[in-house]
Amino acid sequence: MERTTTATHIPHTSPAPPDAERLRRWRMVLGADSADSTERALTGQDAAMDRALNALYGGGGGKKPNGRGTGGRSAGLGASAPSVARWLGDIRTYFPSSVVQVMQRDAIDRLGLATLLLEPETLEAVEPDVHLVGTLLSLDKAMPETTKETARAVVRKVVEDLEARLESRTRATLTGALDRSARISRPRHRDIDWDRTIRANLKNYLTLPAPDTATTAGATGTTTGTVVPERLIGYGRSSRSAKKDIVLCVDQSGSMAASVVHASVFGAVLASMRTLSTRLVVFDTAVVDLTDQLDDPVDVLFGIQLGGGTDINRALAYCQSRITRPADTVVVLISDLYEGGIRDEMLKRVAAMKASGVQFVTLLALSDEGAPAYDHEHAAALGALGTPAFACTPDLFPDVMAAAIEKRPLPIPDKEHQP
Repeated sequence: MERTTTATHIPHTSPAPPDAERLRRWRMVLGADSADSTERALTGQDAAMDRALNALYGGGGGKKPNGRGTGGRSAGLGASAPSVARWLGDIRTYFPSSVVQVMQRDAIDRLGLATLLLEPETLEAVEPDVHLVGTLLSLDKAMPETTKETARAVVRKVVEDLEARLESRTRATLTGALDRSARISRPRHRDIDWDRTIRANLKNYLTLPAPDTATTAGATGTTTGTVVPERLIGYGRSSRSAKKDIVLCVDQSGSMAASVVHASVFGAVLASMRTLSTRLVVFDTAVVDLTDQLDDPVDVLFGIQLGGGTDINRALAYCQSRITRPADTVVVLISDLYEGGIRDEMLKRVAAMKASGVQFVTLLALSDEGAPAYDHEHAAALGALGTPAFACTPDLFPDVMAAAIEKRPLPIPDKEHQP
């Protein structure tokens, strides 16, 4: 039953007896082939929803956009951009946004919809999401000039939505981490963190004698005490220079598309914080430094070429050559770890960076989908070096970065399932 994933979200359109409603739902889930067994005819919006579902899921995949059938019933979206645009408009009318995004991804995978995304009218009808951005980036070189502006508008909407969701918390979390990591032990008076200073010196609490009741009006004779601050703890003094250097090293192979999108948005957010110096490096078998484009993540994304091989060692060699303050540097490698370069050299390079004081973080993915397929042997080898590899959601990423900045254990989800 290929339709069940999407069709189970069918909205209830009108009151109906329980048995009739159950038959309606089963008819919508099972498709037109079930009409005889359910004896349920569809009308109105139900019939329109069924046609939209049947075009994508009917008959085991229907027709390719080139009009050639894949067997079974003759369902399909047809070969023209107008018919696809109408179908995209229909599903946005009948289904919630989360279901529309699933159906769009299925249409790209099952029916070759990617080629029709090169048409402006098709792009204008789609529901933008991270996966669609990945598809557009993979089509960038083949995209006609008439489509590129529409494609940039779609990508920009997704980027702006992600920034609105992620920027505020990222800034707040990392600003706190930077303040804590910059605390000093010999602060000037105005830089003293009194709360932490008092707690750190409670062992030095002294009881003082009661005041002289003969000379102190209203005295009760109770004892008093004070804390002797042997050790002062202060906030780091404000400075125009960056407190930490961040290097995002991102695998741009095709399987990492969602991670690339999120990493580009985070890179732009981090680059906008003057207390951080942020570098964004993307790689396949070649290495590209996109740091100078971080003021606009859309430009970053269109500077990325998804696909190709992978040479992690070469990418890390480039990143290592740009490190000038190892003790104040965090390197984040985002990759599925399928290394096409020199494995032993890659591991030696990670070990050397860690030995110099670099905080090294390995993320198998930076997306909402969880752990992808990845090289378990390389993940285990990195774990043995003290840099466990794990998948990270965008919501967790600020906490991971804060922990790395403060040089404390990373908040790894489901540790028992990590390699």
